[in-house]
Amino acid sequence: MTTSAPGPSPAGESVGLRLVGIGRILQRQYEVELSKIGITLRHLGALGHLSRHPDMSYSDLARRSRITSQSMNATVRALEELGAVQRILPGQGHAARLQVTARGRELLQSASAAATRLDDSIAMNLPAAEWDTLKKLLDKLGTLDSPPVGNS
Repeated sequence: MTTSAPGPSPAGESVGLRLVGIGRILQRQYEVELSKIGITLRHLGALGHLSRHPDMSYSDLARRSRITSQSMNATVRALEELGAVQRILPGQGHAARLQVTARGRELLQSASAAATRLDDSIAMNLPAAEWDTLKKLLDKLGTLDSPPVGNS
């Protein structure tokens, strides 16, 4: 009886799958930190978008966050309950606007501090040159969401 050697593990050899796995580990760590301030990644995404583009519609906000309008409405309601955003009703016939409140800005600052702590924990395990290289590679990988060049 002959046995064949097992094939290579897709996750062990694939850079993409390894990045997915590492990303999930870091996401869980960041979500733990965000839970300490009472928000989720979805809340943070909505707050970030609204802080940069206060005139966004619910639909635009949902598209940017890649969720349904119904899910975004629930997210915004939760943020209103936290006092992080407030709805401004400009008058009849005009769409409501959302404004990030002082509490929302505090949450954004706390989330930023948590991200810095996460970065610091990663950086302390790498020589400075490797940390700089990693940041540059991540900048390049950030373009993966764009259509590939040469494909139509």
